Amino acid sequence: MNLGGWRVFKENLNYSEEALNLLFPKHFKDAGWDAKDYARKPKKIANAIYENRMGNGNEASGDGWKYRGRGPIQITGKNNYNSFIKDMDLDIKLEELATNKEISIKSAIWYWNKNNLNKYADNDDIEAQTRAINGGDNGLKERLKYYNEIKELLNE
Repeated sequence: MNLGGWRVFKENLNYSEEALNLLFPKHFKDAGWDAKDYARKPKKIANAIYENRMGNGNEASGDGWKYRGRGPIQITGKNNYNSFIKDMDLDIKLEELATNKEISIKSAIWYWNKNNLNKYADNDDIEAQTRAINGGDNGLKERLKYYNEIKELLNE
């Protein structure tokens, strides 16, 4: 789910030292990495936190930045990008997931269906849905706020 108020369709990753330690402790604080070396360096952050995951190569490969989150659900990782492009039979530039509204929405629907996210939505399980999309609890508080607001509007 897009927590940029439906205005942000590309992951920015411009985090301070404090935010890196808070949001990505296993990559920085817990791993003994100095977040100071990465603070306010989005490409370096992406390449570090996404290295050797989701089909990406190591930090030096640049895959973390190249395959950072794009679209309403923020498709992330080389495997997800390649699967989406193959499954949808598309010939696109990666940037189109953030800039082309039709492709962007298709990527969110594809990810939703591919990961069977309806099972969480059908049970109002926003926490499990957040973990399935984000791999953690980042943004959960805001997502619950939006969810409850929408639910209240629909019940009026």
